[in-house]
Amino acid sequence: MAKKAMIEREVKRAKLVEKYAAKRAALKEIANDESRPMEERFKARLKLAKLPRNSSATRIHNRCQLTGRPHAYYRKLKVSRIALRDLGSKGQIPGLVKSSW
Repeated sequence: MAKKAMIEREVKRAKLVEKYAAKRAALKEIANDESRPMEERFKARLKLAKLPRNSSATRIHNRCQLTGRPHAYYRKLKVSRIALRDLGSKGQIPGLVKSSW
């Protein structure tokens, strides 16, 4: 089980990303539009830099929904390999059969 603080930190980051998504997208559009004057683009870059770092979508790390484990994460199921194996053994994932011989 991951530390509660790490799990909460990821939740906080996700909320920040959602909060600033529209503002960040608008500033990026201005900054990347080459038809605009250089000064305006530069100002947009400065405003973008002043936004919180954790409001960037690349700062979010995928974590297992059950255990909070950050490694060996299956995106489709949103669980780690260990949780997937455990759920598969219990027969709680449809179509998944854990092999044993």
